[in-house]
Parts: sequence; structure tokens; C-alpha cells
Amino acid sequence: MPVLNEENFLAPAIKAILTQNYAGKIRIVLALGPSTDKTNEVAANLQMQDPRISTVENPSGRTPDGLNAAIAATTESVIVRVDAHSELSVDYLTVAVETLARTGADNVGGVMAAKGMSVFESAVATAMTSKLGVGGASFHVGGTEGPAETVYLGVFRRSALERVGGYDPSFTRAQDWEMNFRIRSTGGTVWFNPQLQVTYRPRSSVHALAKQYLQYGQWRRKVMREHPETTRTMSALRYFAPPLAVLGIIFGTLIGLVGAYLSASPLVLLGFLAPVGYLAVVLLATLTLAKKAGRATLYLPLVLALMQISWGFGFLTSPKK
Repeated sequence: MPVLNEENFLAPAIKAILTQNYAGKIRIVLALGPSTDKTNEVAANLQMQDPRISTVENPSGRTPDGLNAAIAATTESVIVRVDAHSELSVDYLTVAVETLARTGADNVGGVMAAKGMSVFESAVATAMTSKLGVGGASFHVGGTEGPAETVYLGVFRRSALERVGGYDPSFTRAQDWEMNFRIRSTGGTVWFNPQLQVTYRPRSSVHALAKQYLQYGQWRRKVMREHPETTRTMSALRYFAPPLAVLGIIFGTLIGLVGAYLSASPLVLLGFLAPVGYLAVVLLATLTLAKKAGRATLYLPLVLALMQISWGFGFLTSPKK
């Protein structure tokens, strides 16, 4: 588990691991980054309470560095990648290890079951678990059991991680997708099992959510630059929707403003068609998800637009280095 500034979430995440109904032995390795809150103090207290918990240093604080450092500190044949912002369901390890044995897969994973605590977080959770918010990836919206491009977190055979050289440290984000691509490219199988449920705690503010999805878009573009063959699949088409929407909104608004300045009604209508059309789609999606969102519906238009536009803008502005 890579850990950075997670003082409010670390203890529940660890508790969810220690209360698994798994019959085998469990060891927890926390890769501690340079947190600016009380995360490391929480980690030290947890370590004192249970000898199965150990720590390694992660000076950079970056996720792939922490994951590789934690994996290097272990010898077990099964590696479970856990996020400090998540809580495993009680049978997660039992089902995951059984699925590894039954399918022969190199990595198995399940559903990123986003669940908010505040009203804003609940709106984010609704968007994250809907095709209208994040597309049709099975680890977000569920689906049938079987081979997949990627899964949330992951339960790996150590042999597979050693075969591909672990996580690529150059990927601050999207490191899971990128490594799963290498696993599949070297003959391995990534397997999705919807029985595997992980409660995920969404970002709690507009700024944090925008930053998260901006980075998602930036690093998805890096995956495509590093592995251009990933752009030639049908599933890759959904990644182009947010940047195309952003371009449509920007250029449409500019054309509409120019048309208004020149008193050219056709240009005004043509230009503002894109931003107004996007707003209509967001509002329609909000109405569709209103029953699921409940009292969080009020935040849904903001959340949907923020996630999609941040992702698209990140994709378009992703630096080559």
C-alpha cells in the first residue's frame, strides 16, 4: 500500500485488510511517502498494534516508487495492491486467490465501488459508477466475469510482476493500466471478477477532483504515446470523447463570440451549438442519474462536467516529458 497524506483513511483501510476472512497468512507493507499530515504517526500506531504490519520508505511519494519498494520488501507468491483511499470487502482475498487458481490469470481484480460520505462525495461516487460519467470500463460500472484490459488495484502472481519488471516508475498515474498492458503483451491474462468489491472514497473538493482527473487525462495520453497500439482498439474510442468535447466547447464558444461581434447570426448559432449541446447532455445525464444520486443530484452537473472537462483538458495538454 503506497501511503501519502491519508491520515483520515489509513486506519479504516488497514482494518478492512486485517478483518478479511482469508484462511492464509497476511502481511501488510506500507510504503510511506513524505506526508505533511499525521499519516506516518497513524501508521506507526497501527504497526505497534499488529506485527503483521511493516513499513518501507518512499522518499519520492510517487505511487509506482512506493509499490515497487513494498513489493521488493516481500517474498510471498501473491501480491495484493491496495490503496489507502479504499476498503476491501471482507471476502476480497478469499475470492481473489480462488480466482487466480481457477483461471490461471496473472492478475485479478474487481469493482471500484465508489461511495461518498458527504453530499459532494456522493455526487462524485454516482458519476464514477455510471457509464454517463466515466464510460463503460467494467471496473467502474460492473459487468460479467472474464478477461479484461485492466482492473482496479489487482491481486497478482509474483511471477508475473517479476516477468514484466514491476511498475514503470515513469508513470505517476495510469501505472496500473500500463503494467496490465505489459502483462497481457507478454502472454498473461488480466481477469475481472465482479464479486471483488473495493469501497473507494472519492475526492472531497472541487479542486482535488479537478486535479485528479486532469492527471488522469495527462497520463492516459502518455500511455498512448508509449504504447501507440493501444489506440487501435474499439475500447480506446471512449478516451477521445472528453478531449473532443473540450475542443468543441472552446472553438464553438470562440466562433459564437466572433459571430456575435460581427452580428452574424449563423455563426452565433453554429458556434454556441457545441457548448449548449454539451450542457444539454450533462443535464440529461443528471436527470437520468437523479434517482441514484438522491440529494446529491444538485452537485451532479458540476461533477460530471468537472470530471470530463478536466480529463479532456489534461489529455490535450499532456506534456511529452
